[in-house]
Amino acid sequence: MDFSLTEEHIMIRDAARDFAQTELLPGVIERDNAQTFPDELVRKMGALGFMGIMVDPKYGGSGMDAISYVLIMEELSKIDASASVMVSVNNSLVCYGLEAFGTEEQKQKYLTKLASGESIGAFCLSEPEAGSDATSQKTTAIDKGDHYIINGTKNWITNGGRSDVYLVIAQTDREKGHKGINAFIVEKGTPGFDIGPKEDKLGIRGSDTHTLQFNDVKVPKENRIGEDGFGFKFAMKTLSGGRIGIAAQALGIASGAYELALKYSKERKAFGTEICNHQAIAFKLADMYTEIEAARMLVMKAAWDKDQGNNYDMSSAMAKLYASKVAMEQTVEAVQIHGGNGFVKEYHVERLMRDAKITQIYEGTSEIQKIVISRGVIKG
Repeated sequence: MDFSLTEEHIMIRDAARDFAQTELLPGVIERDNAQTFPDELVRKMGALGFMGIMVDPKYGGSGMDAISYVLIMEELSKIDASASVMVSVNNSLVCYGLEAFGTEEQKQKYLTKLASGESIGAFCLSEPEAGSDATSQKTTAIDKGDHYIINGTKNWITNGGRSDVYLVIAQTDREKGHKGINAFIVEKGTPGFDIGPKEDKLGIRGSDTHTLQFNDVKVPKENRIGEDGFGFKFAMKTLSGGRIGIAAQALGIASGAYELALKYSKERKAFGTEICNHQAIAFKLADMYTEIEAARMLVMKAAWDKDQGNNYDMSSAMAKLYASKVAMEQTVEAVQIHGGNGFVKEYHVERLMRDAKITQIYEGTSEIQKIVISRGVIKG
């Protein structure tokens, strides 16, 4: 067992940390208030290779491993979870799905631009009545020979308004259940494809979240991913990797809040000394550090499993379940350590607390993670 990072990993982590501190931190509060994320920062992340971290360089990617992905996600998430979720979706759900299961023509046409950051992608699975129950797809894709006609609604789609490429999950044959579901590549601007208003969210307010409407959208058959009926398996396999990204995001939110709380506790004085010298605060810091380190081990193990070619369904579910729990609990503690200042936006911890909640919900709720884990435990 080796718990140390390689020199390359340290360089990657430090590059992400420097970008987060110098590029993301200025204006992060204003972006949260205005619910915006500027395109120039997306282009800069693309130039650094953050939009196609694990994609083969022959498709415009950085060719890094999953450990590198986790390190980048953590550093970005310490500062701006709205930026990191954009990176996560583009990498884990869109680029990975196309590289692993797309045709060579699909990779050349779409993946190269997505991996370089020239284009942005969105993953469209959730619906008004199909969130955790992903098999209950109401969006339909009717086979018309050389093309499909898609009708339906997708909800809570990250990068929904600014994407160029959308991976859409839809039901082709309802009688076949989950084996009748397909995945399609839909381009922005396709007739009948409409983007609804931006969601006004509790957290990750800078990320671009929309409802999407498909009204007789014509998609050529060559834009189907995989064989007929592969869509549900495609979604589940893609989400397993996506959970590593969200686990890393949760880890970053928690560790970012901890770092702010530790710094504040060394500056703020009460009863004649810095508050970190009071056992009530010192023990909070001890618990925060311990739980964050435990989450880090689970996240790194999931990434390692992926890099080794192991099955990572359970390890990614455990990482997301625990890291998101730690993020929620430790951001609350960070606000508490800041006292009244924790309730004020300029100290950043209230934003991290708001951002933490979504990590327990998207890409599989905590309850869904427990289903995945329990099934793995019972099967042995």
